[in-house]
Amino acid sequence: MIRRLSHANIYVLDQDSAKAFYTEKLGFEVRQDLQVGDFRWLTVGPPGQPDLEFILMRPGPPQHDPETEKVVRDLIAKGALGSGVWATADCRKTFEELSARGVTFLQEPAERPYGVEAVFRDDSGNWFSLTQAHAFDESKDWG
Repeated sequence: MIRRLSHANIYVLDQDSAKAFYTEKLGFEVRQDLQVGDFRWLTVGPPGQPDLEFILMRPGPPQHDPETEKVVRDLIAKGALGSGVWATADCRKTFEELSARGVTFLQEPAERPYGVEAVFRDDSGNWFSLTQAHAFDESKDWG
């Protein structure tokens, strides 16, 4: 039986640049950085979540043939791939902290039915939701 998700891919255009972005700007920890032949296994994760690692993987072999690699790289650079939702206790404060570190936001914090959300891009072009969840209030008219 499956117990939990332990690793998830985030395709990046340059692993060294992504490593710097995720550690220096987002404050993640490097979990593993190994060279296995021509393949680099690079994982990071948030300090408070040691059981989940994000593989900062460049498109290419062994997963992709050259044509697919180009398509994936183009989609990443275009900003067409959303890679998930990061939870925060205070979206506005985290927005200010990350903005000061040079993180590019596509949307500033705004009230949503599910909480306060901002949207940012990593250095490759992947976008993420930064969300401060709150209890759903059925009495509010969210339009």
